Amino acid sequence: MKFKIKTFGCQMNVYDSKKIRDIFFELGFKKTSVDKDADIYAINTCHIRNKAKQKLYSELGKIYKIKKKRFDTHKNTIIIVAGCVAQAEGEEIFKRAPYVDIVVGSQSYQKLAYLIKKLQNKNKFLELDFEPKSKFDGIPKKNYVNEISSYLTIQEGCNKFCKFCVVPYTRGPEYSRTVEEIITEAELLVKNGTKEIILLGQNVNAYHGLDYKNKEYNLGKLIFSLEKIRDLKRIRYMTAHPKDMHEDLFKAHRDVKKLMPFLHLPIQSGSNKILKSMNRNYTIKDYLKIIEKIKKYRKDIVFSSDFIVGYPGETKKDFQKTLDIIDEVKYVQSFSFIYSPRPGTTAYNLKDDTSNEEKKERLSILQEKLRFYQESFNKNFIKKSLNVLFSNSINKEKRQSLGYSQYMQLVRINNKTNLNGKVQNIKIKKSFYKSLEATSIN
Repeated sequence: MKFKIKTFGCQMNVYDSKKIRDIFFELGFKKTSVDKDADIYAINTCHIRNKAKQKLYSELGKIYKIKKKRFDTHKNTIIIVAGCVAQAEGEEIFKRAPYVDIVVGSQSYQKLAYLIKKLQNKNKFLELDFEPKSKFDGIPKKNYVNEISSYLTIQEGCNKFCKFCVVPYTRGPEYSRTVEEIITEAELLVKNGTKEIILLGQNVNAYHGLDYKNKEYNLGKLIFSLEKIRDLKRIRYMTAHPKDMHEDLFKAHRDVKKLMPFLHLPIQSGSNKILKSMNRNYTIKDYLKIIEKIKKYRKDIVFSSDFIVGYPGETKKDFQKTLDIIDEVKYVQSFSFIYSPRPGTTAYNLKDDTSNEEKKERLSILQEKLRFYQESFNKNFIKKSLNVLFSNSINKEKRQSLGYSQYMQLVRINNKTNLNGKVQNIKIKKSFYKSLEATSIN
């Protein structure tokens, strides 16, 4: 059998999709990139924004047409919906798309092998169990695809209950994997060729896993342990919450050379009024104190963030404060969106007097400012050297290798040899909005 996986959403969805991929490989299935050749078509979904839900049903419509054509030639197509939309919508997916065969939630995809085998005895399966431990216990321990840069989920769920967010309802309460489990997976990844590990969690710095002596570790202590893995070149983590920054993590940024000087620390808004309405539980002053402190520990660290524009109650004055915080921090990367009301969240019923046109205009202004700082940051490296981990195979046509700097900048270099998996100091020739071009290896 052949399978295809389509992923909508964040890095944790990407991690989950890779584990679903490994489940299929373990069953002896083969991967295909051609829709009409797929005997199993799995869509792994995100529920953070409304567009992800819309994308799901749009994609299902396309796959249904393929399924009908394949049926006419006596070929079956198993359609699977997994992830956060599956968790939130559940039975509703079968109502809207009765041709779907399996709906499996974000904490239940480890049961896919069993569900697929049993499908012939039942028309449909709905699996929405909320037990992260059994999820991680049930996923394959073997990695079937070697990757230079690999995601590793260490923490799931959220106890913050930001008023705009569905994560506590789709991923459940905070859960941390054991230190031993994480170290074992990290060592296996490195053994298979991984040079960089990106630690993931809804609130990754809320990590509080136990070691084999039942001693609790925080993220900082975990990073100190991961540093000891031989042949691991780089460590990153995302997404951090300002409320969960702690002293051990600051020390890790100072003392662990493998931990890259790039921190994604979402602020969402520059207005204390809006932050309070969102239930973020920190002020702008609190946030800037964190920025100031970590800079003392790691002088070359740079920052990325998330921004929500047009949250209910946001005035022009509130929006200006967001622009002001951008000017102060000078983010080198960012993710910015217009507020998307999600059913089931507290913010869903908040009064919203701002027009869509105004929200679009604000987003445009904000993104232009963010772009300015990102371009300015990249320009600073022209004729300078950067440390680059090449994680993409050489483009044979253009003789081009791709990699990422310590600051998460995409770097291209024309090179006849394959640099995949190597860390090189390279000299930057050109700068662009989202990338850099190198001229030579130093």
